[in-house]
Amino acid sequence: MGLTYSKIKLSNPRLPNLHPIELNSLVDTGALMLCIPQSIAFQLELVELDKRPVTIADGTSHQVPYVGPVRVDFENRFCFVGALVIGDETLLGAVPMEDMDLVVHPATQKLMSNPLHPNKPSYTIK
Repeated sequence: MGLTYSKIKLSNPRLPNLHPIELNSLVDTGALMLCIPQSIAFQLELVELDKRPVTIADGTSHQVPYVGPVRVDFENRFCFVGALVIGDETLLGAVPMEDMDLVVHPATQKLMSNPLHPNKPSYTIK
């Protein structure tokens, strides 16, 4: 299994006159959050709301900026989330994927809308 990348669009809902940024994001079902590089946070003029502790793959912990809100669009889906500012590429984690009801197809390793709910996200609340 290789890495999965997918086109997403990020925007700042507080500044609707700013153009959204369309980019190729690493899709990581093992990560929780949306992670963006500092350059994306700067371009979208996102406000730092907090510093959050994160543990990265090598086991080290860091304090990183938490910014938001960020609107994430994928095909016919969107959500609003906060983002951690870390790294040099955008990473789409499980929280925004769950919010948009997206799945990674196991055979093709492509991000897609949940085939059980092709038109709108659906949630189980219990």
